[in-house]
Amino acid sequence: MPRRTKEESALTRRRIVAAARRTFLKRGITGTTLEHVAKAAHVTRGAIYWHFANKKALFDAMRAEVSVPMLDRTDAEKLDAGRTGSADPLACVERFLLGMIEGVDSRLEIRQTFEIMAFKCEYVGDFESELSGHRAKAAEIADRLTASYTAARRAKVLRAGTTPRLAALETLSFLMGLMRLWLLDQQALIVRQSARELIAAHVAGQRA
Repeated sequence: MPRRTKEESALTRRRIVAAARRTFLKRGITGTTLEHVAKAAHVTRGAIYWHFANKKALFDAMRAEVSVPMLDRTDAEKLDAGRTGSADPLACVERFLLGMIEGVDSRLEIRQTFEIMAFKCEYVGDFESELSGHRAKAAEIADRLTASYTAARRAKVLRAGTTPRLAALETLSFLMGLMRLWLLDQQALIVRQSARELIAAHVAGQRA
């Protein structure tokens, strides 16, 4: 394929993915057809099928275009710093939590993709396999948090009466709830303006 033709094909593919993101956000995954996407992208349905076998393949391409916090990455280096020599492992946990919020807020495409995955997708049929990936990533984050809280206990900064695993699960639950509320709070009336303070308060509650 000539270079210009390849570039044009890649541009069309990106346009289709961008149109799919907008359409998924507006109609939801179930309510979106490839005809809807083709219309939004100003291409034929045949052009969609040239690049994507089905709606799930298009969804996967949309998700692959962005680094989705908590699902496609865990900012492991922030947590690893807390268990490999940081004087204050809990400060590393706080930076990790802040990084998740900042990651969602850094680019419109990330925020929209996360909204689609959180609120606009029914995980049934072809999409049911997505849930196993979500569970695996949540388990990975819980394990890394457990290691960080274990380091905090060794440093004698973890609150008395709690175990590292319990603290990790508490933080994971806090993070997942905060992220969903943050996405819902488009008018910044609930948690968006206070996210940093909420994170700081949560981590402070884990301190000895």
